[in-house]
Amino acid sequence: MNGQRSRGRVASAATSVMCVAAAVSAVLALPGQVWAAGGPAPYAFEPDVRQITGATTTSEARTLEGGAVYRDAIKPGEKHLYRLDLTKGTSDYVSAVAVPGAGTKVAFGDKIEVSLQNRQGTECSSNYSNFGTQGEFARPLAAYAYRVIKEGSSTCQESGPYYVVIERTSEETSSAAPWELEIRHVTEPGLKATGPTQAPSRWPSASPEPVVGTVRERAGGHGFTDARGLVSGEWSTKIEPGESLFYRVPVDWGQQLFASADLGSSDGDGFVSGALGVSLYNPALGYVSGSSSLSYDGRQKTADLDPLPPVAYENRFGYRSGDQDMRFAGWYYLRISLNPEVGKTFGEKPYGLTLRVDVKGTPKTGPGYDGPAGLFAVTGDDRDAASAGQAAPDEARSDMMALVAAGGIGAGTVLVLGLGVWTLLARRGGGVAAR
Repeated sequence: MNGQRSRGRVASAATSVMCVAAAVSAVLALPGQVWAAGGPAPYAFEPDVRQITGATTTSEARTLEGGAVYRDAIKPGEKHLYRLDLTKGTSDYVSAVAVPGAGTKVAFGDKIEVSLQNRQGTECSSNYSNFGTQGEFARPLAAYAYRVIKEGSSTCQESGPYYVVIERTSEETSSAAPWELEIRHVTEPGLKATGPTQAPSRWPSASPEPVVGTVRERAGGHGFTDARGLVSGEWSTKIEPGESLFYRVPVDWGQQLFASADLGSSDGDGFVSGALGVSLYNPALGYVSGSSSLSYDGRQKTADLDPLPPVAYENRFGYRSGDQDMRFAGWYYLRISLNPEVGKTFGEKPYGLTLRVDVKGTPKTGPGYDGPAGLFAVTGDDRDAASAGQAAPDEARSDMMALVAAGGIGAGTVLVLGLGVWTLLARRGGGVAAR
């Protein structure tokens, strides 16, 4: 009798675990956005996003919490202000992803700019991202600003309130429709001991021979949240005119990233300038580098990223833009966008895209953070996720499935997991409704 009751309880717990696992899988599989079939997918926002409205004055600015993701919208000529409460001894980064509506008109100089200011109105840093020579067509742009701890510096080193300013600049001929914003604040720990304060003056600047071997298929994500993992190799997929694909590559301390994108040939005659835009972003979503303008005449074309230095903490002390943004280990992101003019000229159809990724160098020891590295590290799980082509939600689902599959999960644990799932559902439901 007791044995039968025991088996019944085990079976009941197992059933509950399976139900929770299915619910977790369903929740984590929720897309950031749903789109109609037949067109390019829109940008995939973080599902668990918080709605916020930027202020026009510092006294009204709402606070951005570290690690949270926020969503706002900005019109041409507007400045949005937000508040950060920072502690002494950490470096802090705020990024903004600007998402123009698909098919909206943009110009060369249209840009999103992010700056960070202290209480005195002194600017700690400022960066912008524009459409530039990579083609005047709508696609996501990202930029960041930061407060970096510097030995011997007295500017922007104190604790207390700081203010983020996000500004949109657009030409009169561009669309006046709002751009949506995805905003993040992340913190980098200080160091246990002071290290080098000068960027390396020498590093391998020659691109390696192109990666050759078995070409593997890997579909891209549609935002930083669902960017698919890549490791060194040759990867193929299809891209629609007007579509942007996102991938992520783990790059550890001391490692050097090389990447290129090939747009396959197509039947037809014509010419499109700025056909393919390729951009690289660092783990804090700061713009690092982009391809030069790629013109397309129906023959296969290649966009190569310029060589960048190996990842090193001291790169931040360099003077050259791009090099100084290779400042920490973690996930680096590739965004590849196809000009919708390619579809108008050569046909509305998927086009072949081949990515070549090469991560060179043996991982080195990090700089010695005085606390958990968080985003600014590469773990064994990260490498496994990249090899499997996983996005961040896939990693979370895998971790949950491993927990569920592990032995020793009792009814109480199942109940806690179940409550967590429904809490997550409620939070994500609120995020979707707020849009």
